[in-house]
Amino acid sequence: MLVLIIVVIAALGTAFFLVSRSKKENSTNWIQFFARGKDAGFSFREIELLRRLAIMCDIEEPASLFYSQQQLDVCIRSMVRTIRMSGENEDQGTQDFLSKLYDYRKKIEMDKPRIKNGISNSRQINEGQHFRILVAGTGVYRSHLVKNDSQYLTIARPVNTKITSALSWTGTKISVYFWREDDAGYVFDSEVLDEVFSKGVSSLKISHSESLFRTQKRKSVRIRLHRAAFLYLAKADDVQGKIETKPGLKCFLEDLSDTGCAVAVGGKAESGMRVKIQFALDNSAISMLGTVRSVDFKEDVNRSILHLEADPPLNIEVRNQILSEVFGMLPEEEEEALPFRVLDDEAAGISKQIAPAAETPQESIDG
Repeated sequence: MLVLIIVVIAALGTAFFLVSRSKKENSTNWIQFFARGKDAGFSFREIELLRRLAIMCDIEEPASLFYSQQQLDVCIRSMVRTIRMSGENEDQGTQDFLSKLYDYRKKIEMDKPRIKNGISNSRQINEGQHFRILVAGTGVYRSHLVKNDSQYLTIARPVNTKITSALSWTGTKISVYFWREDDAGYVFDSEVLDEVFSKGVSSLKISHSESLFRTQKRKSVRIRLHRAAFLYLAKADDVQGKIETKPGLKCFLEDLSDTGCAVAVGGKAESGMRVKIQFALDNSAISMLGTVRSVDFKEDVNRSILHLEADPPLNIEVRNQILSEVFGMLPEEEEEALPFRVLDDEAAGISKQIAPAAETPQESIDG
């Protein structure tokens, strides 16, 4: 009997110890959770909402929300689903909290090693990279990298259709500007060593640079698309988010972020224009007003890619809709296709809220 009592006491003692340790660990976990949330810039109320989300989503280690993209995605996706089911889309507090979650989600994405690792010299530039070539006192030309070897760079002979006078390139001092995908902008100075043919292309040999100046980093996460859209020339009284009811110039949305987009149009376009892009997203009409910051014209297919910066910034609800698409937060059954996501680069149907396409497509925006 004594042996049985001893065994029972020992078992109870072990159980009490395990329960106490579990409670202590659980308490410690939530203390860590609130500490991490505070460090991440969330208010006490927001951290409490995140705590409830973590419990609802059965996150085993709640504090992982503040460093794990996967776990944070689970909670945001659950919140988006709840918002849609409850009809709280227009609640300002809800949209503000969702926007803050997306800002933190962007920070996690942008802090990934692939974004931080830049390049330090011109030997690291990949073939095919597009360039802007500045010749002081003459103008800016377009080119791309044909070949990169240890002694020099070979670039396609620079072109600028507005400059008709021939230029003797050998010995010319140039500045080379380029945007590296998923990274940042770069610039370096070089000198033209020779004019040659390389890979069947009229080209220039230019000197390497051991030092690249890294300029603006990408501030947004983009998603690649190929979605039917309309383009309109902006009016003086246009405001961000205003939906048009008449068809505009047919175009294709090629990439999208919460700060801008890229669209493909027929013909040749110029930078500096104020335009509006309208498209369907999650069965809603989205309108983005902004300025065309740069244009890539592809002469062989007579097509321009317009890079638009949203100006002024998007309202918070539209921004959240776009980031839901960018980060893949929409329910799978409502997504048109699983997109390829990229950092700063479909003929899907247009929503009923957007007017049907014009009978005769406009093929160019010249003039």
